[in-house]
Amino acid sequence: MRSRSQAPRTPSDSLETGHPASSVKEGSRHLAARLDDAWLRFQTRLAIRRGHVVTVVPHTGYGTTSWVRVLARVVRSDPRDIGNSGNGSKRPLTEGMRGWRNFTSAPVAHAAVRITVGGEVHDVEADRGGVVDARIPANLAAGWHKVSLQSGESDVVEAPVQIVPDDADFGLISDIDDTVMVTALPRPFLAAWNTFVLNEHARTPTPGMAVLYERIVRSAPEAPVLYLSTGAWNVAPTLSRFLSRNLYPAGPKLLTDWGPTTDRWFRSGREHKEGSLERLAEEFPHIKWLLVGDDGQHDVAIYTEFAQRHPENVCAIAIRQLSVGEAVLAGGRSSDAGPTPGVPWIYAPDGAGMSDQLEELGIITSGPRPTELPGEDVPGGAD
Repeated sequence: MRSRSQAPRTPSDSLETGHPASSVKEGSRHLAARLDDAWLRFQTRLAIRRGHVVTVVPHTGYGTTSWVRVLARVVRSDPRDIGNSGNGSKRPLTEGMRGWRNFTSAPVAHAAVRITVGGEVHDVEADRGGVVDARIPANLAAGWHKVSLQSGESDVVEAPVQIVPDDADFGLISDIDDTVMVTALPRPFLAAWNTFVLNEHARTPTPGMAVLYERIVRSAPEAPVLYLSTGAWNVAPTLSRFLSRNLYPAGPKLLTDWGPTTDRWFRSGREHKEGSLERLAEEFPHIKWLLVGDDGQHDVAIYTEFAQRHPENVCAIAIRQLSVGEAVLAGGRSSDAGPTPGVPWIYAPDGAGMSDQLEELGIITSGPRPTELPGEDVPGGAD
């Protein structure tokens, strides 16, 4: 069975694409967007000359028993970076790739992508940056599943998706930088360093956070775990390998596109986080989220405003307290949280301190810890 599904677009998306359907005239578009278009054309011509092929990079998705959100990115990649996944399908060989190689891969704007979910085929379109973000009707049981994706004549790849049970009432949303991963870099240089220099072996996990998250998923085995970051989709494979290597629970990563918009040079990371939280509140109105972040600038304000708007969707807010040095590099500490009636806040410098306080709140239970921790490779870990 085949249907046509369109990746959801926000009002700003329709203006930014440069697609024929866009209502924005070329002359009114921001200089940054026009320069980005020129760079994309150059990347594409160069990739084609070098024999690079269209490749779908799958990312972990999520959904309910009636729909699934499929996430992926379509790029032109060197055929040498493509290999067998071991089950007959293909996947990008990003295991040894530095961030800069992921970043410089030419995206395929508005690529047509065929997604197969539960035996049904859906055709969607990537956005201007090659990102596929499509909500597709499905009939899947709760748990982990795989969907297949293909763009044109590209190899078929598989993406894991976590289907949340209909009766789930608890979930975890976690920031990444300075929350599960110690960055210790000035904010202006953080994104560039993570993208162009580091691989997952050189990144440092925050003490005790993996054990904390393991205790959380042990207390609520069916709870969804999502990682919300202002990082670019380009570095998703590296982030996934970092989380898996350091034994963090598997879960979708909600990242963003670094590209410019029609009226600014860079997209707003804060708006990305706020919009993602609002979407999750709408998609899972019955779930109370544990929100985990750090006190280095925006997380406290973002979580405060979300809890004030949706107190029924927040069970608690946990904030990692940065050291003095980390706070300086992060650009200072955030202001104190505003009033959030009925929503408790906890503060600690590491996972152990958070764990004790969450146990006191009854959010996690005491008991022996397992010898093995869940990792990104449990469901198949595509990205």
